[in-house]
Formats: sequence, C-alpha cells, structure tokens
Amino acid sequence: MSRTRILISAAALGLSVTLASVGCASRAADTTTSDAERQATRQARLAEALPMPGDELVQTVNADWVDTARDRPVPVRLYLPREAKAPVPLVLVSHGIGGSRQGYSYLGRYLAAHGVAALHVQHVGSDNRLWRGNPFELVTRLNGATTEAEAIARPQDLRFALDTLLADPALAARIDSARIAVVGHSYGANTALLVAGAQVPGKPSLTDARLSAVVAISAPPFHGYGDPEAILGRLQLPALHITAEDDDIRIPGYGSDVKDRLALYRATGSEHKQLVVFRDGSHSMFTDRLGTGGADLNIAVKAATRELVLAFLQAQWGDGVGGLDDWRERHASLLSPDQTLQDDAAPANLASTSSRLGMGATAP
Repeated sequence: MSRTRILISAAALGLSVTLASVGCASRAADTTTSDAERQATRQARLAEALPMPGDELVQTVNADWVDTARDRPVPVRLYLPREAKAPVPLVLVSHGIGGSRQGYSYLGRYLAAHGVAALHVQHVGSDNRLWRGNPFELVTRLNGATTEAEAIARPQDLRFALDTLLADPALAARIDSARIAVVGHSYGANTALLVAGAQVPGKPSLTDARLSAVVAISAPPFHGYGDPEAILGRLQLPALHITAEDDDIRIPGYGSDVKDRLALYRATGSEHKQLVVFRDGSHSMFTDRLGTGGADLNIAVKAATRELVLAFLQAQWGDGVGGLDDWRERHASLLSPDQTLQDDAAPANLASTSSRLGMGATAP
C-alpha cells in the first residue's frame, strides 16, 4: 500500500467497519427506508435507552454549507443551548468513517443542555454515503475514503465550518470564540488531533490556532509513520484520550487495539493530558449505536463519556466545578481494572495536574 493511502490509518479504518462490525458507524443500510427515517428510528431508540435533553433545552440547526474554494459540501448540525444568556463555548465534532452530522447526538445534545454548543461536521468524502450503491463496490468506496486527500480534507472541513459559523452574525453572537475545542472519534479522532497540533513529518500543518483543547476517542495509530511521538509530540493543547479494553479495529495487517490508543496518549506532547480506559466495551460503543459492547455497558459508557467530556472541557475553560478525580470515583465500576492501563490513566502527578486544571471535588 502506498504512503498516500496511509496518512491516517488508511484502509484499517474503513474495512474494520464492514468486516468486523466494530467501526466508526453503522453497517450498510438497507434500501427500503430513507436515511432520514433510519436516523429518526435510531434517535428514538437511543432516547428510550438513555435520557436525552429535549428541545426545550436544546436548539438544533442544520445547514448545508459549501466550501466553494474546494468545491466541497460541508453539511453541519449545530446544537445550541436554547436559553443561554451569554456567548457559550463551542465544540467541533468530527465523526468516524461512514458517519454523518446526525451521529454522536448523545454527546452533542448533552453538551448543549449544559451550556456548550456542539457543531457536528459531516465529511462528505468519508460519510454515510459510503453505504449506498452496489455492495460489491463497498471496499472500493472505503478505500477512496481513506486516501491522503480525504485525510487532509477532513481537517479543512472543520476549519471551513468554524470560519462559516463565526462569519454568520446571528450565530457568532451566541458563541464565545475564545473557548473552542474539538472532539473526534476513530477517524475523527485523528482529524481532531491534526487540527489540534499534531503534524505528520514532511506534510503541511493542519493546526487551527483557535482551538484550546482536544478530546480523542478511540484514536487509531498513524500507520506507516513509525513512532507516533514524531507526530503527536508537537501537540501542546490540553488533551483527553478515551478508549476501552476491547476498543479493537480488527483487519489483517492493520489490527489496532487499546495498546495503540495508549501509545498515542503517551506520545501526545501536551503537559496537561488525561487518559480514561473503560472496561470491556467496543470500538463503536462511543457512537449512537446501541448494543455494541454489551447492552448495559453501552448505555453506561455513553452516559459517563458525555459527563467526562463536559468536565474536562469546563476545567480547561475555568468555568466548571467538577473534575476528573471526582468523575473517576463515581464511575470506578466502569473503568478498566487492569493495573497496567490504570498506571497510564492515573499517573503519579494526576493530583497536581488536576489542581492546575482547576478541577474540584464535586460532581459536574
């Protein structure tokens, strides 16, 4: 495989979704219902299983933006706190391969209900359109979604979406441009790390200086580039890495498991970084999908993850009363009991790090 196809985990990210059913998005959809109907059904089922903030708290705005300079559509979904009386922080959300702006609603709606806007950006070169068309051509479509060109286009999508949002007077007035972070899952985690300061040697920087923190969920390795420290050592923003014991991408030649997630965490150059490892689980339980990783654990981890992301971000922006130390105590039963993982998740300087980040002892 050429280096132009392995900038960001390449075919491992795509094929693992289909062949192992552990990827970033749902399996190929049937042709008897529309995408909107499938999304509505999934959202309804998710709301039945996990309490979701309603429209009385959260305003949802869909927009179909187009980056004319790149001739590329950039659909977005923006979750806004409905009753905010002052400009609020913003989180950019990057989906995994085969995802869409509708995904990760359990996270976006929760953040908005707690005073943080969430802009979910859809990457049209690697979104849910991959599941449409001739099923025998799916592998070809997935390979096309993991080229270097698409890996570069995804961070550019985030930059364009943020530019467009802040150029809209009505929307920009509701956003605090000094408090912007990025969250990504799987392929989206690599995208998030690149806009947050990671850089592949010899490749252009894709960093967006407006960001103040990054959350990487299930980040795959940068295949083909050796030691990840050469890429992630440049990243200096506060960083939260989230994974699980069975957070596996399974594909011959490109297998990736929790040890790879830990390696990326260790390689991250930020002075202020945190790692959380859930027990058991799966790669796709961090999406809106239900059941994967175990029915009960799936819901519990979703609830814990959205609390965790909020607590981490509030700590960076100095407007939270909760903290990761307290979060770990409340969710101890969900965390990995593997001491080798916990040694990374709770380094010796955790208390001092928490103090520097303004983390208290009460629940978020």
